[in-house]
Amino acid sequence: MHIEFLLEERSAEVTLNLILPKLLPDDVSFDLHVFEGKPDLLNKLRMRLKGYSTWIPENWRIIVLIDEDRENCFELKSQLENAVHGTGLVTKSSILPIGEFQVVNRLAIEELEAWFFGDIAALREAYPRVSKSLQYQITAIRMQLQEGPMKH
Repeated sequence: MHIEFLLEERSAEVTLNLILPKLLPDDVSFDLHVFEGKPDLLNKLRMRLKGYSTWIPENWRIIVLIDEDRENCFELKSQLENAVHGTGLVTKSSILPIGEFQVVNRLAIEELEAWFFGDIAALREAYPRVSKSLQYQITAIRMQLQEGPMKH
């Protein structure tokens, strides 16, 4: 399986690059695609999804992840769902539990970093494989974000 992540900002990319390899099974690959903020992602989403619909393999999924930013959750989720309609793709929210889907739209109700790291002790209790050094890794992420774009 392969997962394409469509993200509104670079901080989500940094966070997911650190976390996903630890959470996903070895046979799941992923790519992260960063937009220039939420308005950019929302403006380009329908066309991006139309492009995917012409060639997306059966074992691929697309996850659209944006911050809620104190907007109306229902309206924002509806906006994401509506962007998919007419593209030839199906969202997880629009089908029965056993149906096939390609797109998962998700809102991070708090800022993405807080969503992941809000309570490290609770994370470690729920997921014992989470590193004991997570707090230090979070500090490193914050420093990277303050330093600006990473060099590839």
